[in-house]
This record gives sequence, C-alpha cells and structure tokens, in this order.
Amino acid sequence: MRCHRTGQARFEMRDRSRIGFWTCTALVVGNVIGMGIFLLPSSLAPFGFNALIGWGITLFGCLTLARVFAHLSVALPAADGPYGYVRDTLGELPAYMSMWAYWVSLWLTNAALATGVVGYVTVVMPALGVIPPVWFALVLVWLFTLVNLLGVRTGGIVQIVTTTLKLLPMLAIAVLGGWVLLNSPGSYVAHPPTTPVTFAGVMAASTIALFAMLGIESASIPASRVDNPGRTIPRATMTGAVVVALIYVVVSTVPLLLLRQDVLASASAPFALLMDTFGHAGLGRWLALFVVISGLGALNGWTLLAGQLTRTMADSGVLPPLLARSNRHGAPVAALLITGALASVMVWMSYSSSLVAAFTFLTLVVTAANLPLYLCCALALAVLWRRGAAGCSGRSVLLVAGIGAAYVVFAFVGIGGEPFVYALGLIAAGLPLYVFMRWRRKPVAATEA
Repeated sequence: MRCHRTGQARFEMRDRSRIGFWTCTALVVGNVIGMGIFLLPSSLAPFGFNALIGWGITLFGCLTLARVFAHLSVALPAADGPYGYVRDTLGELPAYMSMWAYWVSLWLTNAALATGVVGYVTVVMPALGVIPPVWFALVLVWLFTLVNLLGVRTGGIVQIVTTTLKLLPMLAIAVLGGWVLLNSPGSYVAHPPTTPVTFAGVMAASTIALFAMLGIESASIPASRVDNPGRTIPRATMTGAVVVALIYVVVSTVPLLLLRQDVLASASAPFALLMDTFGHAGLGRWLALFVVISGLGALNGWTLLAGQLTRTMADSGVLPPLLARSNRHGAPVAALLITGALASVMVWMSYSSSLVAAFTFLTLVVTAANLPLYLCCALALAVLWRRGAAGCSGRSVLLVAGIGAAYVVFAFVGIGGEPFVYALGLIAAGLPLYVFMRWRRKPVAATEA
C-alpha cells in the first residue's frame, strides 16, 4: 500500500509539472519575440522594399520549418524533442552535433538578452543606473534561473504573463498603423524607400530577419514535460508561428512606409519614434518599458529551454548524468545551474573592455548555430517519410521536408562564409566531449552485459 501511494504521489507530481497548449504557445511566441524586433525596422530600413520581400521569404521558410517540427512531434510523440527526432532517424552523432551547437547558442542568447535588458531598464528607471551594469545583468540571469528551479510550470506561468504583456506594444503599432491609414492614407506613399530591389539585397535582408525568428522550435524542446505532446506540440508550434508571422509583417511594414528611410535607419528606438511622430508625444517612452518586459520574457523562456535541453542530452548519455538530476519541483537543478554559470561568464565578457570583441564574435554565430538543427530536423522528416511512418506517408510531407531543407541551405548561403565556418568550429569543439562520453559508456555497457 505504501509503495502504491508513493508511486501515485510521484505520478501526481509529474502530472503537475507538465505544461499544456497555452504555455507551449507562449514559449514559441515569447522566445521568438525578444528584443531584436524592437530594433529590426531600423536594421532593415537601408534595404528598402528588399526588406519586405526578405521578410516574405523568411516567414514562408520559418512557417515551413514550424510545419516540420509539427510533423515530427506527431510521428515521434515519445521522442524527447528535437534530439530524439534526429537521433531516431539520422543517428546519435548528427543529433549530438546539431544539438550541441544549438545548446551553446541558448546560453549565448541568455547573456545577450540580460545585457540588453539592463540598457533599457536604466532608460525606464534612471535611478537604477547607480547599480553596476554587470551586476545588474548577472542578477537577471540568476533571477530567472531561480524561477525555473521552481519547476517548468512556474517558468511557464511567467512566460504566459510576459508574452501577453509584450504583445501590447505590437498591438499599439498595429492600431496606430490602421488609424493613420484611415485618417491620412497619403502618409503611406509620401516618401517610399528608394533602395533598388536586388537579389543580394533580398538575401541579406532575409538573413537579418531570420535572426528575429529563431525560437519556432521552442514548444518541442521540453517535449517530455508536455501534456499529450503528439497533439499539443504541433498545435502550439503552428499557432505560435502564425501569430508571430502576422505580428512581424505588420510591425515591420508600418514603420518602413510611414517614416523616411534615412530617419528610420538611424533611429535607435524605431517604434518609439513612430509613436511620437504619428501618435501622442511622450508615448514612445512607454514602449521602452515593454521592451524590458519582452526581454525578460525571452530570458525566462530561453532559460527554461536551456535547462530542459541540457537534461535531455544528459538523459541520452551525451552529457554527464549529473545534469539530468531533478529537484522536488521536477526542475533540472544541475542543468540550470551550469547553463546559468555559462551565461554569467558571457555576461562578464560583454562588460570587459578586453573581451568585448570576443563576445561580439560569439554572438555572430548564434544564427548559424541554429541552422544545423533545422536542417537535421528537415532531413529527419524526409527519413520518416521514406520509412512510411504514421502521419508521414503523404507527398505533402516530403514537400514540407524538401522546402524546409532548401530554405536552410538558402539561409546558410545568405549568412555568409565566416559565420558558417564559426558554426562548424563550434560543432567541432563539442566532439571531444562526445568521444569521452561514448568511451565512458562502453565499460558500463560491458559490465551490464
């Protein structure tokens, strides 16, 4: 009886630690919409209408990749996220190499988010400027590490709240754009961008836009903690991807058409400038508050994913087993602590005058580090189609896999040779650990035999 009650208690604890559709959707939307979108209109302004075409390509490619992850989650519901998808189709080594690069990009992203948020916080609340920025950023990293140590549901609740709040400024831009269209439609054609449309311009713009779309796979990373993953993950992935696509089309188009190209390109806060110009003076400052909320939400979401992915790789035997241990809340304690420590090191580097160049160098490869995972998942779907796996037998599935793989190749070409080489170097850096873990597992397997 005691064993039965203990087992039941453990089952109830696991059940309470699971997340559902809304949390998974919030992970997708919250992780994709970070801080980059608030500066992206300025970054894309020099490309003119190339930016809109580039956005079209990027959104189509990313929606296709979202469909890839949706198909994989249906075909392999028992797999523990992308690592399992690739391992069960392409093998352990490709799974490790792609996920290692992706894993490194997670804590690099967390460091960048923490430092970025600090810059905006001091604008919203100047009194906090007395706190040394490096300590402020470190506090943020460990604050959200602590939140996620309380369990995936706690981190998920924080994600839902921050995602809801970060959508408010996007809604404000959309409403402003509609108001101007109704009351002063001539503003949209008063000063159109003059940059000629070229293939090179479109490719460059689409590559920049891709960085803002990283995270569409977020719902699939904590697959082992998702209720009914075969149904929840595909629905959340596609819903989140479509919501983000619609938001990005609106908030990228409105500033490009309403503001002069040179003015938009030099704006440090394009949304704030748009609100001050066409809305009420002073409204732009409030947007800085939502930039902070957006950054904090993304930091929470990526912290959650970093911990879950680290545990998945440890459970699979390619990272030390210590990283798979959970606390009473079901949170991967060691995994969260090690990724928090690594992010902290990168924060220190970002504020070090001698290592800023190194930090900048590492952040350049974040996008490239995500692409191997996307390519492997597209190829994994093609393998499942060839095997005739459940839900993957139609020609449309092969078409999705083919378009997804082609888009990743296009993105690799657009990102340039240097980041591509850096990404390869990043993957190679993880191979010694893989070899060591394989060597360590062999004696264990021999002993069990």
